[in-house]
Amino acid sequence: MTPEQFHDMALSFPNTEKAPHFDRTAFKVINKRIFATLHTPSKSANLKLTEVDQSVFSNYENGAIYPVPNKWGLQGWTTFELDKIPKELMLDALDCAYKDVLKSRKK
Repeated sequence: MTPEQFHDMALSFPNTEKAPHFDRTAFKVINKRIFATLHTPSKSANLKLTEVDQSVFSNYENGAIYPVPNKWGLQGWTTFELDKIPKELMLDALDCAYKDVLKSRKK
């Protein structure tokens, strides 16, 4: 998938807005936290997943999904190489990240 397709997909979730975030575009639920970021030049996105979801998605067979290498990865941030994964898989991962943001703020 392309960065443009990711951008549109991320914004398709209810009450989602985008904002600059360093060298990336961040996607967040309005008045809540970021659930995804997009880095267009590298055609990659980072999603905030639960530990279980990160483990499941990181097992994708071609190695195009992996924890961010540092403390962020230990917190669930996971890199997706957009041009190596199908749209359906990306939509599923975005849905997991989005729902986790909604759930975490209801506590």
